[in-house]
Amino acid sequence: MKKIGFLSLLIMASLLLTLVFPVAAAGPKTPSAPTAPVAAAAPLALIAAAMPERHPHIDEALEAMRSAKHHLESAEHDFRGHRAKAIEDLDRAIHEAEICMSMR
Repeated sequence: MKKIGFLSLLIMASLLLTLVFPVAAAGPKTPSAPTAPVAAAAPLALIAAAMPERHPHIDEALEAMRSAKHHLESAEHDFRGHRAKAIEDLDRAIHEAEICMSMR
């Protein structure tokens, strides 16, 4: 009975190592030597800190809202004031999304 328990423990350990080792080996690698001079890294860090972080979902939403606003503005009918109200709402939504883009 002890042999079966030990054998199953050994098999489980080998399976675990088989699964974990390739994942750990494919992880991020740290460079052994810097490719750029250290003095150049400081200005790049300042530039990166000054630039707002990219938000692709908000970028896409802004593009879609601006496109929708353009379509509404070029529509022929007023739709009993609903078109104008939708354009106003889109203006506010675009403004809020632009505020989101300015934050980090």
